[in-house]
Amino acid sequence: MSNPPAGKKVAVADTHLNVIEQGKGRPLLLVHGFPLDHSMWAGQISELSSDFRVIAPDLRGLGLSEVTTGTVTMQRYADDLAELLTALDVKEPVIFCGLSMGGYIAWQFVARHRAKLAALIVADSRAVADAEKAAAGRKETADKVEKEGTKVVADAMLPKLFPAREIERGAAFVKATEAVMLASPPAGVAAALRGMAARPDFTSELPKIDIPTLIICGEEDAIAPAAEMKGIAEAIPGGKFVNIAGAGHMSPLEKPAEFNAAIRSFLKS
Repeated sequence: MSNPPAGKKVAVADTHLNVIEQGKGRPLLLVHGFPLDHSMWAGQISELSSDFRVIAPDLRGLGLSEVTTGTVTMQRYADDLAELLTALDVKEPVIFCGLSMGGYIAWQFVARHRAKLAALIVADSRAVADAEKAAAGRKETADKVEKEGTKVVADAMLPKLFPAREIERGAAFVKATEAVMLASPPAGVAAALRGMAARPDFTSELPKIDIPTLIICGEEDAIAPAAEMKGIAEAIPGGKFVNIAGAGHMSPLEKPAEFNAAIRSFLKS
């Protein structure tokens, strides 16, 4: 797992986001999952920047971006990203690629900033809202994180993010992901948890998506099962689906070559 280049702070709305920008060409916006940062895209930043202008921010409250306390909604994250593109003087529509929570944000970006989109890639994510019990669990965890720190989330999530064999062998990307989680600001993690709990169901909106869309899923994803994600692709007019063999929830990190190949194939078609 190679380290991405150094970031820069960009003023957006009432905060500053840490952003990695590398390469030239069509703009490709990479939106990380929870509770991670831009470093999960290291394999995409290094390889895809040969042909694309890759933009990989740390979302509000995560990574090296400034923290907002309380609740940060998926709509707020989407609006931040739209403002970020303006701040970076990105004039042409972008290819939006979001994983997990980044996928939740992608749906809101489609709803609120359609004119800024050329294509959509959603990886290892869901379109449904949280069930009542799941939403309550996120809120409880948010309160716990604020009191006890992010180890609460790291311990609970790590076994769900990767196939058991990768954890057992101590894969470098597993250790790196755990380190990012442990370093995440507790207040930012809690705010994201509350935002995910409040996110709207987007299922009925999928048939209205009118841009080229690729849905990617790790074959062994325990959080966003492949069958569910294939259903999302089928609900989107012209939607394409790619299953990444041998990958869990973190498919771009676990299988970067296969993930990047899927993106390149999609964008050439």
